[in-house]
Amino acid sequence: MATLSVTLIVKNEEKNLAECLDTVTWADEIVVLDAGSEDRTIEIAKQYTDKVYINADWQGYGIQRQRLQEFSSGDWILMLDADERLTSELISTIKNALNADDRNLVYALPRLSWCFGDFIRHSGWYPDYVTRLYAKDKAQYGEQLVHEKLEYGKGMKLVKLKGDLLHYTYRDLEHYLVKSAGYASAWAEQRQKKGKSSSLSQGFLHGVACFLKMYVFRLGFLDGRQGLLLAMLSGHSTFAKYADLWVRQQKNSSTVDS
Repeated sequence: MATLSVTLIVKNEEKNLAECLDTVTWADEIVVLDAGSEDRTIEIAKQYTDKVYINADWQGYGIQRQRLQEFSSGDWILMLDADERLTSELISTIKNALNADDRNLVYALPRLSWCFGDFIRHSGWYPDYVTRLYAKDKAQYGEQLVHEKLEYGKGMKLVKLKGDLLHYTYRDLEHYLVKSAGYASAWAEQRQKKGKSSSLSQGFLHGVACFLKMYVFRLGFLDGRQGLLLAMLSGHSTFAKYADLWVRQQKNSSTVDS
């Protein structure tokens, strides 16, 4: 069977890391790249692998995943986040893919997220397929600051695996707000570098559309109170992205005027 490297970029993940790594001890190697943790993350990682590296020169998720891949020696890469867990069914289908060893295929995993006390099975969140299993010499992540994408050849085929990748995404409301603010900032910075502009009215319209899409059209109301809260927060987060870009424009304008 082809060899597998399970790889993770981490920072301050002492509350999640052990439970994640417990589900991948069967892999040929585990590779962890830390971005400058100030808790016990590195100590915990070293209990599972001797391939633990540190690079605190953060240039975005895409660049960090590229660095991580360079440290990996397996034929195949399984890229995970510390707040994710593999189910037994997913492990079985991953092993089948490794046995087949068809390097013209890349694999998407169905992710099931736990949020604010329950699994979210609607709202456009499930099945949230994420492309994470691929041959090392055939693909790598792009250089995006956030929402990085796996890049692979046009002749390659994407296959969806069975078995859920459990995602314990937000510990509480504060964690959600801090994390979404970080994504909004990175998104706005990325758009600004491309010369894009925004307005508050544009942000408002996108925010309302996001709420309606999640709660109504993607049946978020079937997720109960969690669905309502998620739709409201997602609408707010969408507005915040555009508002962040608008604020950056005002700063640039005042600098030019002065």
